[in-house]
Amino acid sequence: MASLVDKARLFRSFHIPGRPLVLPNAWDAATARVVVQAGAPAVATTSAGVAWSLGHGDGDHLTRDQALAALARIAATVNVPVTADIERGYAADAAGVAETVRGVLDAGAVGINLEDALRPVGEQAERIAAARAAADEAGVPLFVNARIDTHRLPPGDRAAWLKETLIRARAYTMAGADGIFVLGVLDAGTVRTLVDSVPVPVNVLTGPGALPVSELAAAGVARISAGSSIAEAAYGLAARAARELLTQGTASALEGGLDYPALNTLLLADTMR
Repeated sequence: MASLVDKARLFRSFHIPGRPLVLPNAWDAATARVVVQAGAPAVATTSAGVAWSLGHGDGDHLTRDQALAALARIAATVNVPVTADIERGYAADAAGVAETVRGVLDAGAVGINLEDALRPVGEQAERIAAARAAADEAGVPLFVNARIDTHRLPPGDRAAWLKETLIRARAYTMAGADGIFVLGVLDAGTVRTLVDSVPVPVNVLTGPGALPVSELAAAGVARISAGSSIAEAAYGLAARAARELLTQGTASALEGGLDYPALNTLLLADTMR
């Protein structure tokens, strides 16, 4: 079985501009198995999906212990590298972020997404540096993906948006981030500008309304995530199926799902652990 260090090095090697790592995000052990069986070389969690599956809303409503317990279950059920969306670090300060990172490593993951929530740049840089230092002290080359939340800025001047995004990207890279994750629905020209201006791998989203993988790859990104979109679709299916069953007495919305034997066999198998 590969060591945590081996998995971390392997995960790093997947980030190739123009030949991106594509991550259909999982939120529990079953979805982790499903995406690996589909061919994903690594598993990324979606914090929103994890929170929803545990009965909470997204946005720092999970405790650190709840998030790490869910992560440990996911990492234990697959043999590929796992990267964890840890929201804002489940911590009030940089020392707390370091403590979370130590927990992430103990849970068996080799990467993190750490969002800035538009906090002051210097403060977020300190949190990234603390994450980097905690991983280095553990001897694991954790991939620190710094999420930039400029998608939350009010609509307005795109030049100002790009300037703020690049200021944050450069500061976070200097603080020790290995990758930059920019949210929002981006056009190909903007993606190319980000790729050309940021000295580390760039991660963007795909999904409904976004550019497909082929166009994002052509623009030079190194990592593409589904984010919460697959979880949203799964819960959307549950809602449609429930309404259909309760109002019409039929179950056509359930056609095309994984059948019981296939899903149960997948979860019983030891080949992915």
